[in-house]
Amino acid sequence: MHEFGPPEVLRYEDVPDPVVGRGEVLLRVRSVSVNRTHCLRVRGGEYFPGLPFPHVLGVDPAGTVEAVGDGVHVWKRGDRVVVHHAIACGACEACRAGEGEYCDRQRQIGIHRWGGYAEYVSVPAQNVHPVPEGLTFPEATVVVRHAPLAFALARRAELRAGEWALVMGAAGALGGFVVQVAKLVGAHVIAAASSDERAAAARECGADIAVNYRAEDLLEAVLRVTEGRGVDVVFENVGDRALWPKSFGSLGFRGRLVTAGAHAGGRVELDLGRLYHRLQRIIASPRSSLADIERTLAESRAGRIRSVRIDRVLPLAEAAVGHRLLQERQVIGKVVLEPPAP
Repeated sequence: MHEFGPPEVLRYEDVPDPVVGRGEVLLRVRSVSVNRTHCLRVRGGEYFPGLPFPHVLGVDPAGTVEAVGDGVHVWKRGDRVVVHHAIACGACEACRAGEGEYCDRQRQIGIHRWGGYAEYVSVPAQNVHPVPEGLTFPEATVVVRHAPLAFALARRAELRAGEWALVMGAAGALGGFVVQVAKLVGAHVIAAASSDERAAAARECGADIAVNYRAEDLLEAVLRVTEGRGVDVVFENVGDRALWPKSFGSLGFRGRLVTAGAHAGGRVELDLGRLYHRLQRIIASPRSSLADIERTLAESRAGRIRSVRIDRVLPLAEAAVGHRLLQERQVIGKVVLEPPAP
């Protein structure tokens, strides 16, 4: 992209191959996904509007190692790997304490530096992880993009076995992984989605109950299922002004609402009286840790976490088409881009 704007600002053109620096890995990209915030909103200038041009999007490439820079001894040419987007600075107070997820200078592949909408991308070796056996490159891209955050959300919400959880946007990629993680913990899951087809997709991920909130009242459905007590945890990554009273109202006494994302705008009215009288908590949690990534890889290898639905795989040259499809909500699950095969 050479400017902000609609999907058509994405141009398919030749650029020089990236140079692999010290501590970096040069990746031959085999797949990269289209993300609502980190792709569509960045392209539109809503997210990181100070972005320098030209720019290449793509936060979650997977592929094979083409070359390694000085100081890199873990990886070798031909290794099947996937990239996690968040780059901790390594020097701030949080990083020195071993808590890189709270780094206040965190940068992101595909935003602060060129990303994976390309045949090749150079990334820090610390962001590279092995593709679990049995996963295709598109599946690895989707799993490592979203499942670590799902584990982080469940961890920060202190979700426990036997509790009830409401997952908003459950047919989306993050929502689908949250459903899986919640079931892995041993919780009972109510999935909320905007259509019968999306509700069915949430059930495919393991939800006990799926509610189409366009067809029935979400709050009434939750209270009916939980016999009037509400849920223990709400996973809220939608941020819709009209829907928020239903999701927040579904929270029971001493309940926890954890949020990472605001795809529908994010500005909502909050009933503070309900919040403090019912001893509830709201937790913002947009980041995952290295432990969450390692847990994702382990559970994926064991077959306990699987990729959510991939709606379609498009050639990289059709990136603008993928953006348009996601922007107009014409897909369920993920859109993945595939550069030309080597």
